[in-house]
Amino acid sequence: MSDGITTFVMETHNWGKTVKFLQRVGFSLDFETDHNSGQLSNGDGAPVFVVEVPEGQEPRTAVVVAVPDESVDAELDVVTQFEDTHYGTREMTVRDPDGRIWTLRAPK
Repeated sequence: MSDGITTFVMETHNWGKTVKFLQRVGFSLDFETDHNSGQLSNGDGAPVFVVEVPEGQEPRTAVVVAVPDESVDAELDVVTQFEDTHYGTREMTVRDPDGRIWTLRAPK
């Protein structure tokens, strides 16, 4: 059982251009960090966290789903087990039937 989508994570090669694009389609910048990342929102929906990655790394998009704890369905195609994050949660990744990667975020 999940608590819903909490965040969309969007990797980019150009933080500034991506933020301007999102602002042009109606998002507002909530905050930015000192390392080319930050969060934007639009109404009551889940925020978008944008992070710049090096040119040699393919930009990915991730859907982050909140789960109440680390109990997950045994039938899930687990890519990575739950691990601590530097921002105080635990996350694992799973693959859906079409090969997309989803992030499950549990409290620490």
